[in-house]
Amino acid sequence: MENTVSKAPLLGMTLAELKDVAAQTGLPAYAAGQLADWIYRKKAGSIAEMTNIAAAKRAALEASYEVGAYPPGERMQSADGAVKYLFALASGRSVETVFIPAEERATLCVSSQAGCKMNCLFCMTGKQGFAGNLTAHEIINQIHSAPEAAQLTNVVFMGMGEPFDNADALFKALEILTAPYGYGWSPKRITVSTVGVMSGLQRFLDESACHLAVSLHSPYPEERLALMPAERAFPAEQVIRLIKQYDFAHQRRVSFEYILFERKNDSPAHARALARLLRGIPCRVNLIRFHAVPGVPLQCSSPEQMELFRDTLNGKGVLCTIRLSRGEDILAACGMLSGRQVHESTNLTLIKR
Repeated sequence: MENTVSKAPLLGMTLAELKDVAAQTGLPAYAAGQLADWIYRKKAGSIAEMTNIAAAKRAALEASYEVGAYPPGERMQSADGAVKYLFALASGRSVETVFIPAEERATLCVSSQAGCKMNCLFCMTGKQGFAGNLTAHEIINQIHSAPEAAQLTNVVFMGMGEPFDNADALFKALEILTAPYGYGWSPKRITVSTVGVMSGLQRFLDESACHLAVSLHSPYPEERLALMPAERAFPAEQVIRLIKQYDFAHQRRVSFEYILFERKNDSPAHARALARLLRGIPCRVNLIRFHAVPGVPLQCSSPEQMELFRDTLNGKGVLCTIRLSRGEDILAACGMLSGRQVHESTNLTLIKR
């Protein structure tokens, strides 16, 4: 389904912005709280449903605004229960959102940008180029309008894009997710992933109590640069030095994401170097199985090599786990489904893996 929002959407507005809307439409200031309650708690589908606002005032609101919630379009479900959705944007592009059910958790992985500037070698999203930042409305709508919204226990900003490269919209979305006027979630239910964009990371560490995940993928600068061009602007050593200035023992959790590539970054020497780099940070390292991306000359490490890497890190006192791979049968790699849509629109065929 296309995003057919034609008026200004109320979904994705903070309480301060809703107060401005109330003032502009002749509503009392307290009506902002009513609007927030209808949008975020009661999930009203239209302004007409907001019955504690006078009919004439609702008509004034409807002249310029709408709730702006819209469902996903394409849906692909994995045999393991994971579901990938495409949400259409006003720009004509689409972004991916993935629902990942588990025994005690129901996690939604959301996108923050259409495409990505970071161009990591192993990421399909980067191959699409950068098509723009998502608005707070487009970020929140992924969560608000996911069919499994009522089941969610966690949200992770690990979908398409670099969240800290879209910091203003990200922080607005985090406010709405955690504020009493919004969804009222604990920050501990939210994780934001980054390659280490320093300005956004500094702001996040100062302003947010949400969990942090840093994409690392090698302890060696030149090797990480070959995988992640962002290493040039945001060296891992600089990122980790900043993180060490903050307390992660009680307030929030920091994890490091590490995709293992066969004979590239998966040796015991890599594990030992990684342990040295992370010394002093109470953290977890998540080892991730690589999902093949068309045209990328990288292979996933064997299960035995992943276990050896994990055991080496644990032996060095760094908590390390191997993340369960989900949704491989539904174009699991980030950007694959939206990438297929882009290629089909230009009469190209994206190889399915």
